[in-house]
Amino acid sequence: MSRALRRALSTGHLFNACITACITTLAGCGGGNGALDNAPTVDNPPGGSGQKLSFVYFQRCVFPVLNTPLPVHIGGSVTTNTCAAGGCHDNTTGTGGALRLLAAAAAVDTALPTDTLKASDMYKNYYSSLGESVVGNALDSRLLNKPLVRNTLHGGGLIFASADDDAAKRIAYWISHPMPSGQDEFSTASNALFTPPDAALGACNID
Repeated sequence: MSRALRRALSTGHLFNACITACITTLAGCGGGNGALDNAPTVDNPPGGSGQKLSFVYFQRCVFPVLNTPLPVHIGGSVTTNTCAAGGCHDNTTGTGGALRLLAAAAAVDTALPTDTLKASDMYKNYYSSLGESVVGNALDSRLLNKPLVRNTLHGGGLIFASADDDAAKRIAYWISHPMPSGQDEFSTASNALFTPPDAALGACNID
């Protein structure tokens, strides 16, 4: 070992030089084109208009899809389960990421005070589903893309055979038809999402 190398080791200069080189290398990881690249490859959809998605349409038309036993296609085998089941998106035992659902949530009367509605289990399901949706843009929403396994992974497998499945169309319709600007999720504008235009009695629109 040379005298210069022994001196560097004894003073810590070599160690400090190595640390500096490593930090310099790591600092470039986020902005380059390597395996650890971050910012250049992240393409988040633009922010929404601040509009709300209909609560009553979610309650009557979307939540039943999430809480109904459906065929699950994984690895060539088919089973039946609900999105809200344990091991899937159940709020307590689910392993399915951010979407959390309370399967036993009871329907609530939308004529109740807003604070009461927002304290309900159904609203918790609404809010969690909203977090997986890009308001006004179903094509960029994980709530629809994951069960279709469309450009994204879904540990729960393929749920909808195609975007033309009536259940998938309910989710797409909900996301694509927000309430008018300035009106909340409980707006009577929700009536237009049903045929006849009656949120209590009308059939769920899907087209």
